Amino acid sequence: MRISKPTINDVARVAGVSRATASRVLNDAPGASGPVRARVHDAVSALGYRPNETARALASGRQRTVDVLAITYGPDEGWLGGHPYYSRVLAGIMSVLEAVDVQLRLCAVGSDATPDAIDAIAANATAGAVLATVTPAMAARFHRRCRRAVSLVATAPSVPAIEADNVGGAYAAVQRLHALGRVRIAAIHGPAGNPCAIDRRTGYRRAMRQLGLPDISADGDFLRAGGYQAALRLLDRHPDLDAMFVACDLMAAGAVQAITSTGRRVPDDVSIVGFDDSVAAICANPPLSTMRLPVEEMAAAATRLLLAGTVPTGHRERFAVDFVERASTRRPAA
Repeated sequence: MRISKPTINDVARVAGVSRATASRVLNDAPGASGPVRARVHDAVSALGYRPNETARALASGRQRTVDVLAITYGPDEGWLGGHPYYSRVLAGIMSVLEAVDVQLRLCAVGSDATPDAIDAIAANATAGAVLATVTPAMAARFHRRCRRAVSLVATAPSVPAIEADNVGGAYAAVQRLHALGRVRIAAIHGPAGNPCAIDRRTGYRRAMRQLGLPDISADGDFLRAGGYQAALRLLDRHPDLDAMFVACDLMAAGAVQAITSTGRRVPDDVSIVGFDDSVAAICANPPLSTMRLPVEEMAAAATRLLLAGTVPTGHRERFAVDFVERASTRRPAA
């Protein structure tokens, strides 16, 4: 005897709601209360119902996609495609999508993006969106209009997130430099509004306070040129610096160039720890010690969460950040 698969009508009947309400819940659309959503999800579990994603796509006339929403800083958006972080995000997502009939779409907006721009992207989302570098306020607005969203950075409480321990990673980087005998430890921070940069700034300051050392900081923009210019400013104002914590590898590579241009040596005169463990760390001269951010694993986890169906509001997963030692750190010369 052939056993028919449960349908959305069966889900609606068991949950005691209309078919339209059941459909709204399953599509994470607004218009249903918390208790109603709970009844629908209980019915889905009891019946073993699985939506036909191909039928969904055909009905809507749209190919299912996972959107990647990224915030750009500054007037030039051309750097987005060449930045190591974003290439790693895309690689992690594609490692999951290559086995399913779902495409990837990259959406970039400026840090001054209007609410309408965020709403338009949310309205066109199908399989869901990975929020790569979106501020908490933008992420909360996006999530109110599209529940199928997962942030890769610290975000608003309601927004599901796959987070790395950026605070702990920055704290550990400073502690590692201090353990090598470095006591004039400067920092080059990222963009003021970037959630990762904010957390790494917090970790640096926490470590410096605990060690009783002065906060010696400059701001960068997560780009090589920004790291180069910030390092020159720091060296001019504080020529006795013996270490730098730099909030991303691309800026750290620029900092190495700035240090060596002044006749100093890395790591003998100035030790450097970056953040990310990207290709920029490996290609720097000398190769950079850094805090490894597991970007590919995080992006893959976010994508699997989206493809699994309903993403629980406020869902959290935390990934550790580990120290990777290379040639840019050493004890000071005797």
